[in-house]
Amino acid sequence: MSIQVADSSVVARPVPPKRSALAHIPGDEGWPIIGRTLDVLADPKGQIEMMARTYGLVYRSRVLGETSITMLGPDANELVLFDNTKLFSSTHGWNPILGLLFPRGLMMLDFDEHRLHRKALSVAFKAGPMQSYLAELNAGIARRIAQWRAQPGEMLCYPAMKQLTLDLAATSFLGTAIGAETEEVNRAFIDMVAASVAPIRKPWPGTAMARGVRGRKRIVAYFAEQIPLRRAKGGDDLFSHLCRATHDDGALLSNQDIIDHMSFLMMAAHDTLTSSLTSFVAALAASPEWQQKLRAEIAGLGLKPGEPISFEQLDALPLTEMAFKEAMRLRPPVPSLPRRATRDFTFRGYTIPAGTMVAVNPLFTHHMPDIWPDPDKYDPMRFSEEASRGRHRFAWIPYGGGAHMCLGLNFAYMQAKCFAVHLLQNVSVSLPPNYQSSWQMWPIPKPKDGLRVNVAALQ
Repeated sequence: MSIQVADSSVVARPVPPKRSALAHIPGDEGWPIIGRTLDVLADPKGQIEMMARTYGLVYRSRVLGETSITMLGPDANELVLFDNTKLFSSTHGWNPILGLLFPRGLMMLDFDEHRLHRKALSVAFKAGPMQSYLAELNAGIARRIAQWRAQPGEMLCYPAMKQLTLDLAATSFLGTAIGAETEEVNRAFIDMVAASVAPIRKPWPGTAMARGVRGRKRIVAYFAEQIPLRRAKGGDDLFSHLCRATHDDGALLSNQDIIDHMSFLMMAAHDTLTSSLTSFVAALAASPEWQQKLRAEIAGLGLKPGEPISFEQLDALPLTEMAFKEAMRLRPPVPSLPRRATRDFTFRGYTIPAGTMVAVNPLFTHHMPDIWPDPDKYDPMRFSEEASRGRHRFAWIPYGGGAHMCLGLNFAYMQAKCFAVHLLQNVSVSLPPNYQSSWQMWPIPKPKDGLRVNVAALQ
């Protein structure tokens, strides 16, 4: 691997290079106008593996209306995500995808501005607030698992998990149930995420992007009417913390900043956690031996069914954490991460000009057989201390990396462990005989058929 920066200046709004400037990089741009978009949407894992076999770990493609360069493997992940020279813009990488839907969420900010906003938001993820969120998680998850236990049999996991994570995001992040607006808010988030990869990028009437933009307006209106109420009465939920958060100079975050951050954080806590927890259930349902191992670990806590797990007990579940990590290795909640080059650079012998859209791919890296032997097998022991020793630090990146490492990763671990405790103390899960679930992997993985699982109450 070679890294060579050709120009130290940072371009505020990099102009995409002409397609001819990228012609020296091997690849296939597909059909006129739509490029390879439909192929990638249909089978992102298969497509990227085919392109890597054909053209190598750096290749040219055309997706969502723009020619881009995909850079694969841990070295590429480290270069793009660690980015200690400010070579890659997250703002201008994500903007063509999310700019109309989640503008100026934390992931959409760059460099010093990102650092300042991240510092202001970090107060909501410190130990005190996290303990408050855990109390809500315990109560909400226990109620929902009790319902599953009382109604054994086959259920669709994904919609059940989606409702659960929306309820949990509302109570933990908003401090209250969304109430009568639940279905409307849920629909808005669904439409916004679907629009992020719609082939038509303009909000023309009748298009997915138009529905996504309408969803954005609904979410903005919901948070805008709530901000003055939260500033007046306070609270321990994330929304209330953000309404009181300040920059270094003591100034409160603006109303628009709070709206943008909350809409993005709610999407992350709702949609990406729905995906991760559904993957977790799918893996456990297919691996009864791992259900038993985690159940034994959880029994060691000495909790009665329905009793809340404490903040201190979370660290006593290493196998549960490893099992959750392995589920995210198989299906990372964000399979592809875009950036835009702020200046010319060289990687693996290819000169890539400023303004180029580049992408790294956690889904591909997580299935590289030279790093993960038998990569399609579910094996949480890959994350034991011994197995992890010597592994590239950017070989597993479900939460991104570098300055943009997911701010809520500890919240995700906390929710996953809390969920596992209540689930495995009360029920067992299994897949129907001869059942194979098909997954849509982009933009956020989800089972196409909702994931059928059998739920049985434990005696």
